[in-house]
Amino acid sequence: MADLDNKEQAELDPADMEDVEEVEEEETGEDVNSKARQLTVQMMQNPQVLAALQERLDGLVGSPSGYMESLPKVVKRRVNALKNLQVKCAHIEAKFYEEVHELERKYAALYQPLFDKRSDIIKAVYEPTDEECEWKQEEEEELTEEMKEKAKLEEEKKDEEKEDPKGIPEFWLTVFKNVDLLSEMLQEHDEPILKHLQDIKVKFSDAGQPMSFTLEFHFEPNDFFTNTVLTKTYKMRSEPDESDPFSFDGPEIMGCTGCTIDWTKGKNVTLKTIKKKQKHKGRGTVRTVTKTVPNDSFFNFFSPPEVPENGELDEDSEAVLAADFEIGHFIRERIVPRAVLYFTGEAIEDDDDDYDEEGEEADDEEGEEEADEENDPDYEPKALNSDDIAQKQIY
Repeated sequence: MADLDNKEQAELDPADMEDVEEVEEEETGEDVNSKARQLTVQMMQNPQVLAALQERLDGLVGSPSGYMESLPKVVKRRVNALKNLQVKCAHIEAKFYEEVHELERKYAALYQPLFDKRSDIIKAVYEPTDEECEWKQEEEEELTEEMKEKAKLEEEKKDEEKEDPKGIPEFWLTVFKNVDLLSEMLQEHDEPILKHLQDIKVKFSDAGQPMSFTLEFHFEPNDFFTNTVLTKTYKMRSEPDESDPFSFDGPEIMGCTGCTIDWTKGKNVTLKTIKKKQKHKGRGTVRTVTKTVPNDSFFNFFSPPEVPENGELDEDSEAVLAADFEIGHFIRERIVPRAVLYFTGEAIEDDDDDYDEEGEEADDEEGEEEADEENDPDYEPKALNSDDIAQKQIY
């Protein structure tokens, strides 16, 4: 290893560098570039060079470029004028998103009859006609006549073995189990309850009211609770923050409220009973104490942490709320509008394709570099804090 280090230092000897420069005068531009790359590689393999470079880069982290400070006063005044214009742009953008919200309300009313019919089919209130049930397969999915006949016979055999099911059993439970974001919330004791979930609806705030939306979970009568509808309301804001107007990037979810679940006695899956043994310090006797403690469950979704007026939350509550807002937004934007595709798994495949395409684009742009920010040594993930908790972009 010592001989190798000496060899590297000899290659970087100033006299040798002069020889290289003299030869380069007679070489082509391509040869010069090749030599330069080789020298760069050799230098970057030298620990002393790397240490000096890292020290220099560390000194630059977080340092202002100094460009703004170097500008003449009269130019700084004009830059301030541009920033004031930018604030006005942010206020116009806020109005734009308010109108988008109004459009959402308008088209939600147009979608609703279709969603209601979907719900009626799932609940077996309405039996679709043969024409409504006909679905043309894509060319690549088309089957041969022999395969179609075989599939038909297998289906008839299954139908003979089973009782005639009503509607589409366990539709929403299947949707939840197919989506990673939701299945992670599910516990085994939640599944018997979610089999009774018949529909999920999105309701937007009325015109002129503060911007918000409510998720309604409709249940058929069951042995677990007496509620027929469980609700979760998300409050939004579509206006720039006066203290930081340049951070505005569309409507943000600012808070949420759940509802009280009227559990049947002994059926509350959000609580569990544990037994602990306690030993008396003086007498040495042992007694068993029964305690009721929180239990993991999807239905904790309806009891989110309350955001105090000062906006300060502990880290656990911040994490719960951040995840809550992501889930609420996903149910509203993806699950409710495209429920059947999440039931069949087709929407999940589309989501996976989207991620693959993003990865391919990153590969095309960055070559061999990793697209994942976590692998970037300079990447510093932004930590959640109580000031901006729940400021979740929703458009």
